[in-house]
Amino acid sequence: MGGKLCPKIILEGTRLTFKTEIAFELNEHPRIVGPRKYRYHSPLISAEWCSFTNYPWGRGLINFEPREEQQAMETYHTWLRLFELQKYYSWIIDRFHISTKAYQLQVYNKDYDFKWIEERLNNLGFRLIFCTRSSDSFIQAREERLKVSGKPSQYNDLSIYIKEQDLMRKLVNESSLTKFEIDVSDNNIKKAVEKIADWMEATGALYFE
Repeated sequence: MGGKLCPKIILEGTRLTFKTEIAFELNEHPRIVGPRKYRYHSPLISAEWCSFTNYPWGRGLINFEPREEQQAMETYHTWLRLFELQKYYSWIIDRFHISTKAYQLQVYNKDYDFKWIEERLNNLGFRLIFCTRSSDSFIQAREERLKVSGKPSQYNDLSIYIKEQDLMRKLVNESSLTKFEIDVSDNNIKKAVEKIADWMEATGALYFE
């Protein structure tokens, strides 16, 4: 096993499960990316970027329309090739193919077979972290998010996220990736990050041969 930290983490989960906050914390955690004397730009990417449209909260790699399927699949191929070319580096991803699969199933009843994605991710040592929370804890999480959200209307109906979480749990369980579920119902991000770091370390996921 080499001495260079190069963990590869995919964070999945519905909204209000602190995926982005956890991603930022992991991306600066000394047990994950090593001690740092100054801040620099290690990659933190997301399939949630609305990069297919020229307006805010538009479409992207998760919520693409059927006519954009080829563009979405090419984007996935491009990301995967980039990971393969730079396999000795840390990659932290805030939502990826599980989110795409869940959205496309719910909105278009299209069941994408992403075994080809997971095969390539497994070859690179990616780990899947599923962020969840109890149904009743979504209310408090929404109150905190409304303080900073640029689009508060998206949190009006919390039943959408509870239903999506059930679907995502099914998809995560079906995934071939090595996985870990973290419950953030207590809203304690630092504790969640430490648990993830413990698991990554225990499963030998911090290095890549």
